[in-house]
Amino acid sequence: MTDALSERSPKQRLALIDVARGTALLAMAIYHFTWDLEFFGYVSPGLTTEGGWKLFARLIAGSFLFLVGISLVLGHSNGIRWRSFGKRLLMIAAAALAITIATRFATPDRYIFFGILHCIAASSLLGLAFLRLPPIVTAIAGLAAMLAPYYLASGFFSQNWLLWLGLSSEPVRSNDYVPILPWFGPVLFGIAAARAGQAFGLFAWIASIDRRQIAVEKPLAFAGRHSLAVYLIHQPVLIGLVYLASIAIPAPAADPAANFSASCNSSCASENPADFCNRFCECTLGELRNAGLLETLLTSEADVGLTPGVTEIVNACTASVLEGNRAE
Repeated sequence: MTDALSERSPKQRLALIDVARGTALLAMAIYHFTWDLEFFGYVSPGLTTEGGWKLFARLIAGSFLFLVGISLVLGHSNGIRWRSFGKRLLMIAAAALAITIATRFATPDRYIFFGILHCIAASSLLGLAFLRLPPIVTAIAGLAAMLAPYYLASGFFSQNWLLWLGLSSEPVRSNDYVPILPWFGPVLFGIAAARAGQAFGLFAWIASIDRRQIAVEKPLAFAGRHSLAVYLIHQPVLIGLVYLASIAIPAPAADPAANFSASCNSSCASENPADFCNRFCECTLGELRNAGLLETLLTSEADVGLTPGVTEIVNACTASVLEGNRAE
């Protein structure tokens, strides 16, 4: 997210790393703009949490964390510059805390308690322990971090004070949840790749190349050099622009059926296969319509979902889909 973990002077900077970081920021801005459009009702609900958009978001986060690992090696492999490291780490931690406080007021039910900046701060500290290890050892540790949630998840880790680990067996509600596991994995892969690159003289070769940036690289490199500031500023600006647009051109009224389908699939997908969720949500939507419960379910502030009628429909559709899957 930020080159605050790189200690290279301006003349020593690797422009390609800045460009890569700037490209990741551009991708993040595209994703956040789409999220803003969804938030104000211009695109279908749940769009950014499903399918290709969900994969896009994960690739963006992974690319930032991979670059954090590379920056750690470039800046500190010959000795940790504690003063500079501590100063910049405090900047990231302060920005993360500010985001937590702001989202706690703006979206209290999905506030960001451990997002990308929180993960970068924690991973940077943990990553220092791997700077001198053989790349293969670090890569194996990265793979273990990626796989850990699949094998170590437990209800014990669903306690609020342990959610940052990423081992909860329950779905976690947050607009940006990037726990240590599995996301420390890309940082370790970045460290391993950079250490291997150093061993083969990759970065020295890149630095020796006399290359001229094409026009599009200059703004990307600039954003990459100031990535923390760009990250903090871009979303308020984007959401402000979409808000102003919503005043002039309000979004069309939402389709209740589309809202239900998106919400149902999003909730179901956290614990079940996509095919099961599609069939289950389609069945439930149809039965709720037939029973005249759809509008009530979507508009009532009471716990309509706990009423016998809705519970019976959910149980019946679950049984129907499971039976259909066994028959196939």
